[in-house]
Amino acid sequence: MNALLALEDGRHFQGRAFGSTGTSCGEICFNTSMTGYQEILTDPSYRGQIVTMTYPLIGNYGVSNLDSESNYPHVRGFVIEELCDAPSNWRSEQSLDSYLHDHDIIGIQGIDTRSLTRHIRERGAMKALLTTEDIPAEEACQRAGSSDGVVGMDFVREVTTSETYRWDPDNLLSREWTLVNPANQDSQSDDGNHYHPLPDPDYRIVAYDFGIKHNILRRLRQAGFLVDVVNARTAATDVLAMNPDGVFLSNGPGDPDALGDIHKEIGTLIGKLPVFGICLGHQILGHALGGKTFKLKFGHRGGNQPVKDLRTGAVAITSQNHGFAVDAESLPAGIEVTHINLNDETVEGLRSTNHPTFSVQYHPEAAPGPHDASYFFSEFAKLIEQER
Repeated sequence: MNALLALEDGRHFQGRAFGSTGTSCGEICFNTSMTGYQEILTDPSYRGQIVTMTYPLIGNYGVSNLDSESNYPHVRGFVIEELCDAPSNWRSEQSLDSYLHDHDIIGIQGIDTRSLTRHIRERGAMKALLTTEDIPAEEACQRAGSSDGVVGMDFVREVTTSETYRWDPDNLLSREWTLVNPANQDSQSDDGNHYHPLPDPDYRIVAYDFGIKHNILRRLRQAGFLVDVVNARTAATDVLAMNPDGVFLSNGPGDPDALGDIHKEIGTLIGKLPVFGICLGHQILGHALGGKTFKLKFGHRGGNQPVKDLRTGAVAITSQNHGFAVDAESLPAGIEVTHINLNDETVEGLRSTNHPTFSVQYHPEAAPGPHDASYFFSEFAKLIEQER
């Protein structure tokens, strides 16, 4: 079946459909990761977006339920150059084609994703329409332009948890998978898989769910945190009543400027508890501390973003997924920019010099991506320990 990808500026691409059928609109963006397509599809931060993979061959290792970052995919559409029709991996449970079909996600293959990516880099992020219906290209471009984008949109309402819950109370979901090694006496065996045992929890924290990924929760538990997850609009007074050791602000989708009520509640928590934010949580914290955010031309999405720690000079390769950034010039006195992106020098980390509060724009849990930034979970634990 034929498929059409139409951009609001009049550019369009013809390809072949896979997954589901129909018509969908969203902001078109690209991700430069070479692996991890399932984690990308199920990352709630992609709510409202049509994702293009720059790596040419996608679907070669199939889909495994263990690799999902949430309960279902959140993208509005999926754009690739070539779909692997015969996935091969011992963990695979189904093909990417059937997975997208089951979740009613439209995919398009056979287009020049390099040309599309260069177009987005030059023209900037824009709205797009993906369809398998018989819609003329000019009309499709017009419909893309009249659709909702991301600016001003509160997608957090659509992805946050409706009820407070304790993550992994049975200590089964957070265990770190490991290869079978007879010399490793510490590993645990379960259904043919082997895992490192979890440490006893040292700290109890509250995690605001703005679109939190499962691997963030896993890594927090692996680092010794007992995590209670709350709705994005939970009042600060309710969080303080839970008497946690700290507060974590998660990643999530949409425009941080549209979350004014959340900024206020997080601002109330600053100075009362240690606070650590990532991605959208970093942007929300920037607002709560008195700063502003702005939309990037085409965002940072992939597992190869270079970030410099201004305190040490160290450079890390990081996993990122965001289209907005904190405006460094808007930050008041007492807020220090700690990290910058080496591609465009935008803010990648900040901290308060007056309160136990810090954040980074990227994903220390990766999934997919490098693990250069995983030490931030230990830094959060040290900060809590210092405040006790």
